[in-house]
Amino acid sequence: MKISDIISNEKIYAIIREDDKNRAYEIAKAYIEGGIKVIEFNCPYDVTKKIHDEHNNILISQGGIITTAQAQKALCAGAKIISSPILQSNLIRFASCYSTFLIPTATTPNEAYSAWKSRIALIKIYPVDKMGGIDYIKELIKPMHFLNLLPCGYVKLEEIKGYLDAGAKAVGVGRGLYQDKGYNEIVQTVKEVIKSIN
Repeated sequence: MKISDIISNEKIYAIIREDDKNRAYEIAKAYIEGGIKVIEFNCPYDVTKKIHDEHNNILISQGGIITTAQAQKALCAGAKIISSPILQSNLIRFASCYSTFLIPTATTPNEAYSAWKSRIALIKIYPVDKMGGIDYIKELIKPMHFLNLLPCGYVKLEEIKGYLDAGAKAVGVGRGLYQDKGYNEIVQTVKEVIKSIN
């Protein structure tokens, strides 16, 4: 199955933005126990490597990638997806050369269209909360129904279904799943979110 199809089927693109390696690892383990299958790590590469080595059924993305050197490190750590906060030609060429799935970021309709023209299969819209949230996704998709969008950026858990109903292929969620929560609470939150969208 294609990576884009896996993400679309899972609907939840779970994000971890954490510098503390132990905490990032704990969150990842709780995500996995709760039923998450796709995780973006915005944390040290060795956390990515550890989860990759322990869980070969988890689709791993490395976030915050701006340079090809960072992208190479991410691949070496086991990431199958390179996620970038920008739309940059060097990363597009890198992804093509290494047959790597790239998720770049767009904010404007023009950027989203440019990403699609560059044959990007899934486009992150960030920060979606600042751009207008669910209504912004609706407005982007209305004239460009061919766009495959992944809204991210302070998405509230209760908004996930609204984004999916608006036409998003999947939704990026992070802090709402784990902030100020212990391991068991993260597991329970993840299970409830998955149940709510299925």
